[in-house]
Amino acid sequence: MSERTTLEIIAATVEEALQQGLSQLGLTAEAVSVEVLDSGTKGLFGLGGRQVRVRLTVNPPPGEIKPVVVSSITDAREQFKPSPRTNRKPVPANRAESAPKETAASPSPAQNKSEDEAPILAKKVLRTDHDPLLDTTEELVSRLIHYLGMKAQVTASYDPASTEDHRNIQVDVRGDDLSALIGRQAETLSAFQHIASLIVGKQTQQWVQLTVDVEGYRSRREKQIRQLANRLADQVTKMGRKATMEPMTANERRMVHIELRGHPAVFTESSGEEPYRKVVILPKE
Repeated sequence: MSERTTLEIIAATVEEALQQGLSQLGLTAEAVSVEVLDSGTKGLFGLGGRQVRVRLTVNPPPGEIKPVVVSSITDAREQFKPSPRTNRKPVPANRAESAPKETAASPSPAQNKSEDEAPILAKKVLRTDHDPLLDTTEELVSRLIHYLGMKAQVTASYDPASTEDHRNIQVDVRGDDLSALIGRQAETLSAFQHIASLIVGKQTQQWVQLTVDVEGYRSRREKQIRQLANRLADQVTKMGRKATMEPMTANERRMVHIELRGHPAVFTESSGEEPYRKVVILPKE
């Protein structure tokens, strides 16, 4: 048997690699066998990606070992998919797919219980030691912070109200000198949170809503807002005159409305246009 010619090509996509290889060999797709050695990665914002690597092997003459023939570049891409690599994290569509499957003949008691309680419990999301969605969230948020020139430790966990249909994830960011990530009235933090949610959702192909907290800022801010709302409510009760709070984000205004909705002597309403919309606390008649 004659020695078979092989050629390895590195390019941005499988199609480009095949086209370059066929051009260099002066052959058509029918004359070669194709193996995708590395499918590459896209990276984040186009950064940190890895190109694909393809090996083209010239088919032997008729009568020798029968080659695998591809009729087009598209067929080659479908037939020669790279084998799974253990160092890559899969991104399952949901948590159930990442768990080992039980046979239909012998479901475990735990499975029977969850199916019986499906209307209430099946959609709740709890974290295991290695949760692909939370691991992906931590990795992507960490990379975003790194691109901003900061160092931080990122921890992700499911919000207690999170379900498989609506993944609400709390992201805690800890580090030194992260004030620039918060910004004035948390405007920078809100923008960062929105972008991170979009990136994680696109990467995992799931609806994901992140709540990013930096050094406990949101927790402290929520406590301050609730305390201020109660102080102003007491003032309105004593003076009989309305009190207007400073402009707030929609989420912060919601905190005030929720905090005072059961108050016996005052009620709240929002006034103004964004970004100067405020909460007004008024006495009940």
